[in-house]
Amino acid sequence: MVERVAGSSAGEPPAEELVVVPLRHPWRWVAIAVIALLVAMLVHSLVSNPLWHWDYVRGYFTDTVILKGIWVTIELTVLSMLIGVVLGTILAVMRMSPNPVLSGTAWVYTWFFRGTPVLVQVIFWYSLGLLFHNISIGVPFGPRWHTWDSNTLITGFTAAVLGLGLNEAAYMSEIARAGLLSVGPGQAEAAAALGMGRGLALRRVILPQAMRVIIPPTGNETISMLKTTSIVLYIGLYDLLGAAQSIYSQATFLQVPLLVVASIWYLIMTSVLYVGQYFLEKRFGRGTTRNVPLRPGQRLLLRIRRRDESAVGGA
Repeated sequence: MVERVAGSSAGEPPAEELVVVPLRHPWRWVAIAVIALLVAMLVHSLVSNPLWHWDYVRGYFTDTVILKGIWVTIELTVLSMLIGVVLGTILAVMRMSPNPVLSGTAWVYTWFFRGTPVLVQVIFWYSLGLLFHNISIGVPFGPRWHTWDSNTLITGFTAAVLGLGLNEAAYMSEIARAGLLSVGPGQAEAAAALGMGRGLALRRVILPQAMRVIIPPTGNETISMLKTTSIVLYIGLYDLLGAAQSIYSQATFLQVPLLVVASIWYLIMTSVLYVGQYFLEKRFGRGTTRNVPLRPGQRLLLRIRRRDESAVGGA
């Protein structure tokens, strides 16, 4: 807020001076007070309520069953995202192909897998043996070279990876397509002028530039996939959440402490992914005007540094 104050001195005409008055933000203080009150209530509950059973949380935090469930969660996340990224990129290229059969097939795939719940897809793959008793490899409509029993081939883990990975590919195809479309057509024309084929230009020129757009939503999809793996509990596969449930349903019968253990481990794993996503965005954002958002810790340090510099300048 700026106020104009007229002032004059002897023998001189009146001159205007600018007096800067800081703009007040009373609602900020109200919001801070409300947040502080809620945080105090939460801390009081965590400390004073014995029903949290923090002794059980500490005791089962590194339990063997919990650690095995964490490993299953990580395996499912890595394999599902690998299928999703590779197949999604292929579908994105097919979608942008001038061939109507390729583009139409990619569109139908995306439409189907985005339009049905991922839980339904996981259960479907797990129940594939009800539809096909045997799965064979060989010449289509001809001799079979080898045959497997469906229930033996499609285990709970395999069904989970197929359901999660194929569903993720539909979303990754749209993310990859958006990244490819963000690169100007002049880049492909310049690559063609240098004698590059379409595939080489895609790998060397288009995709590296598209990664600036692809990385942020892909990181979000990876974090989401880490948490989505908990649905495999419905097909009897014990990931982190399944491990916690098996303990409190068979041993302790205390639901909340084991859910707290699972939540803490999920927070740890997603925090690691957040850090990895930040550095990937920073790496692929080099050489552009796009600024990677600062992390909360960096923003706090920047504010402290600015305040110290202003205090030194004022002195």
